[in-house]
Amino acid sequence: MARILRALSNDKNIAIFIMDSTDIVEEARKIHNLPPIPTAALGRLLTAASMMGVMLKGERHTISIQISCTGVLKGLVAVSDSKGNVKGYVKNKNVLTEINEAGKLNVKGAIGEGTLTVIKDLGLKEPYIGQIELVSGEIAEDITHYFALSEQISSAVALGVLIDKDESVRSAGGFIIQVLPETSPDVILNLEERLKSFSNISSILAENDIVDIVTELFGDIEYEILDEYYPKYKCDCSKQKVESIIPLLTDDEISDERIEIVCSFCEKKYYFTREEAFKIKYGSK
Repeated sequence: MARILRALSNDKNIAIFIMDSTDIVEEARKIHNLPPIPTAALGRLLTAASMMGVMLKGERHTISIQISCTGVLKGLVAVSDSKGNVKGYVKNKNVLTEINEAGKLNVKGAIGEGTLTVIKDLGLKEPYIGQIELVSGEIAEDITHYFALSEQISSAVALGVLIDKDESVRSAGGFIIQVLPETSPDVILNLEERLKSFSNISSILAENDIVDIVTELFGDIEYEILDEYYPKYKCDCSKQKVESIIPLLTDDEISDERIEIVCSFCEKKYYFTREEAFKIKYGSK
C-alpha cells in the first residue's frame, strides 16, 4: 500500500515529506505496459507529484507536473490531488533499456533537455504556473531547482524506482525536505551530511519502512509526524470528460461509424458513433 508521511521538526524549521510509492508505480507500469526506463521516469514524476499534492491546502486543489523534452520519452505528465492520489503517462513508451556509466537506468538520457512546468489549480480564476529549464533530466534535481527558483524554498529531493529482473517495480518512492531560512547553519550542515547516505533511495526503501527513514533523516532533531496519507493511482476520466477532445479532431477523424478515444492516464477506451461525434463538434448539425 502506498503511503506518505508529513513530518515537522519541533522548532518548525524543517519539514519532511516521504513516500513509499511502490504500489502506485507498479500500477502505472501495468496500465501503460511500460518497459524499465519509462517506468523509472514516470515513477519518479508520479512520486514527486503525489508528495507535492499533499502540500496543497484545499480539498479540491490539484497539481500537474509536465516535462517537455528532447529525449526519446518526448514528455511526461503527472497529476495529483491534495490527498496524493495521482495519475500520469509518458508520451513515448517505446524506449529501449539503456544503462548509464553508474550502472543505472539512463533516465537522464531518455529525457534530454527541456522544461518542467508546474500547474496548481487552487480554485482561483487563474491557475498558478511555474516553469523552469531542466537542469539534469534526473527529475529529483529538477524538482529541487523548481522549488528554489519558482517558490524560493530551500529543498532536498530524492526520487527513485528500483526495477526487478522481471521488469516489475521492486520499490519506489522518495522524499522532499524543506528548510526555512531561520534554520541554524550547523543543523543544515549535519542534515547535508546525513543526506549523503541516501543517494540510492529506492534501494533503501526496499529494505526499510519510511518511518525509520524519517528518523534517520532527522537524526538527533526532535520531530513529529503530523499526517499520514494512503494515496492511489486514480484516474477520474469519464465519457463526458473525454468528449472534449472531439471538437479538436478533423472531420476525417470522426467520419467512421464508430470513433474510439483512449484516456491517456488509464488507457480506458470510450466509443462514440459518428452521429454523436458530429453533434458534439457542431451542435445540432
